[in-house]
Amino acid sequence: MSIRRTTKAARGAVATASAVGLALLVAGCGGGDDGGAQASDRKKPAAHSATPDDGGAGSPAADADKVIGEMKGPDGVVVTLSSAVRDAGGFVTVEGTVTNHGTRAFNAIDWRSNETELKSRSSVSGATLVDKTGKKRYLVLRDTNGECLCTTGLSGLLPGQSRPIFAQFPAPPAKVTEVDFQLPTLPPATIKISD
Repeated sequence: MSIRRTTKAARGAVATASAVGLALLVAGCGGGDDGGAQASDRKKPAAHSATPDDGGAGSPAADADKVIGEMKGPDGVVVTLSSAVRDAGGFVTVEGTVTNHGTRAFNAIDWRSNETELKSRSSVSGATLVDKTGKKRYLVLRDTNGECLCTTGLSGLLPGQSRPIFAQFPAPPAKVTEVDFQLPTLPPATIKISD
């Protein structure tokens, strides 16, 4: 009987040590600023796609004081764009905040793309960048599983609440510095791309 208890205790110790080691490994991979623009840019949008865990109150975008564009939609929904950054990897990431100034909960179901294979619901997957001069339209990028590289789970935004949003697109040619950001049901906003 004592061998059985010793074995169980040893298994518990191994499991605990493994969990601690895994936690340290994850912490070591996620926090450093190693100057690698592409790797950090890929990690940053993923944080926006998570649903807030503060009871749905949401949080403003990282640079909510900077406004490069604004779109006002039906029922008091306002999208404030704070940045459109081109990175060396050939992408443009647009970030901002959606705020519900209306009187009822908002769900972004109308902002998703019409693609039949798309898995993301209540997202900004229907967003586009339009280069009016070059007459080209850029769609939100998708990963290999069909998920958009954009904010997902954008539902249940109660009156008075805000949530950060982002969408990542293929970058237009370097000479293109001004594009229209469009979301279904909202008027477009002309924004400048920064490097």
